[in-house]
Amino acid sequence: MTMSLNVTSHAAEASTPGNVPDETAFPVATRVLEGIAQDVLRFAREGGASAAETEVSQAVGQSVTVRKGDVETIAYNRDKGISVTVYLGQQRGSASTADFAPASLRAAVGKALAIARYTAADPAAGLADPARLATEEQLARTIRALDLYHPWRIGVDEAIALGKATEAAALAVDRRITNSDGATVSAGESEFVYGNSNGFASGYRSSRHGIDCAVVGDERGAMQRDFWYTAARAPEDLLAAEAVGRIAGERTARRLNARSLGTLECPVLFEAPEAADLVGAFVQAVSGGSLYRRSSFLLDSLGTEVFAPHVSIREEPFIPRARGSTPFDAEGVATAARDVVRDGVVEGYFLGSYSARKLGMASTANAGGAHNLVVSHGADDFAGMLRRMGRGLLVTEQLGQGINPVTGDFSRGAAGFWVEDGVIAYPVEEITIAGNLRDMLRGIVAIGADVDTRGSRHVGSMLIDRMTVAGR
Repeated sequence: MTMSLNVTSHAAEASTPGNVPDETAFPVATRVLEGIAQDVLRFAREGGASAAETEVSQAVGQSVTVRKGDVETIAYNRDKGISVTVYLGQQRGSASTADFAPASLRAAVGKALAIARYTAADPAAGLADPARLATEEQLARTIRALDLYHPWRIGVDEAIALGKATEAAALAVDRRITNSDGATVSAGESEFVYGNSNGFASGYRSSRHGIDCAVVGDERGAMQRDFWYTAARAPEDLLAAEAVGRIAGERTARRLNARSLGTLECPVLFEAPEAADLVGAFVQAVSGGSLYRRSSFLLDSLGTEVFAPHVSIREEPFIPRARGSTPFDAEGVATAARDVVRDGVVEGYFLGSYSARKLGMASTANAGGAHNLVVSHGADDFAGMLRRMGRGLLVTEQLGQGINPVTGDFSRGAAGFWVEDGVIAYPVEEITIAGNLRDMLRGIVAIGADVDTRGSRHVGSMLIDRMTVAGR
């Protein structure tokens, strides 16, 4: 068994009056984080910065991994950190530290200022437009309603028992499941405060917990591995440990006796977690950095039909307990629900303040990335999607990168199942699927009702009309 402990410096805590732990497991009280953020901004102002922003954060967590019935690792994390960005006009410099001591804060600000002095002025550099920042009224209304913080006070013994139950359920599925990569039970919570010299200061706590399991099957020396996991803000929203293990075992067992395929063109059904990767490729293509660098196959796509006309995507930052929910982005800009794609047509990009200025546009509150993306879907469940495809390839795993962001060319290793007459016929491996994302997005036949909401891209299984499958 391996036990690890990650604890950063807490020098400032002993010297900070009134800094006593609150009812949570966090090492630093919220009011201390808020005070540190104000100190950093003050130090930047005293050092000559014309503007500044900072984020002060902390996180605690526990992770227990069980493998083959024994405890393999017990890990605890207790981290904190500060990042600061300063501006001298339109010259920018950034620095960070994990030490909350006043001397360390001053040193970090000093380093950021030194970097800024030797950096060329950038016309797009600067804080977010003050008019776009989230207001106190908006924050008061949304932070509590988002319901993002649910600590899981699970003891090590209980976590070990859950891990053993998860793994045992996976191994019990089929006698051919002979080995395990382990089952992990994790609980984590974090908190941050963001502030800038335009008067914005806010933050919140959040939590993220999970159970995962991966096992190995062996059929006449040919081994296959698969996994499953559950993740949620609140422990009561997690799938039962035994269910996670059972699904992991079933997914592994059904991959045994996999075959390859000859090269052909056919419909391809992406399982919901794999369909989320396709949504991610679209997000990258219409994000600010790709657009202003002109390294995207979807340049100037605003107002054009990119998806099949029955596909719409909404950005929904205010879904309670969801992975991508937030009242403001990494610059303090207020988020808002909006249509990103409507009836196949691109209605919006993903921009922070810097990329928006480079493009001559306004921020879409996406500094730090996209928020919950909810993709429209039909009424077919997974079995219905298989029937709709009839004959073709079901992809349950993709390997490698294989996407050219400039041209949209797509080529990735894959594994999954061959489907005949709307039902799974046999598992396949050692194949490559290829196409172009422009054609793939326009060629979406249907999206299933089997929506995966574990991440920030809420999408069901996705059927593409035709791709090239290369095997033997």
